Amino acid sequence: MKGANRSGRRKQRRHAVEFKVRVVQRMLAGEPVAPLSREVKVKREMLYRWRDAYRREGVAGLRPQGRPRLKPEEKRSTAEARIRELERKVGQQALVIDFLQRACKRVKALRQASKASGATASMERSRP
Repeated sequence: MKGANRSGRRKQRRHAVEFKVRVVQRMLAGEPVAPLSREVKVKREMLYRWRDAYRREGVAGLRPQGRPRLKPEEKRSTAEARIRELERKVGQQALVIDFLQRACKRVKALRQASKASGATASMERSRP
């Protein structure tokens, strides 16, 4: 299949907003849709969607939907911010781990001390 990817589906083409506007204006001027569709190699259903979006929202309706793509420098700054955030989180977790390790050592030492001869088998009772 021409233009198909490995999964057998066609790759979606992205058309410039200016291209869409020109095609829609030709449709609105009365040009027949079927020959126009063949000429520009876009399905008629898509042309009708473009026309309807143009009628509802104007040129803004023909702009790509979804998240805007980031420029390389924006990607870099976003990635650097994420790295800083993760490094800060790793630092916090290291502090917690260190604290817990010291607490476990202390509990272990207290238990060993309480097993010595003449000592109580458990920690001191809390007083009411």
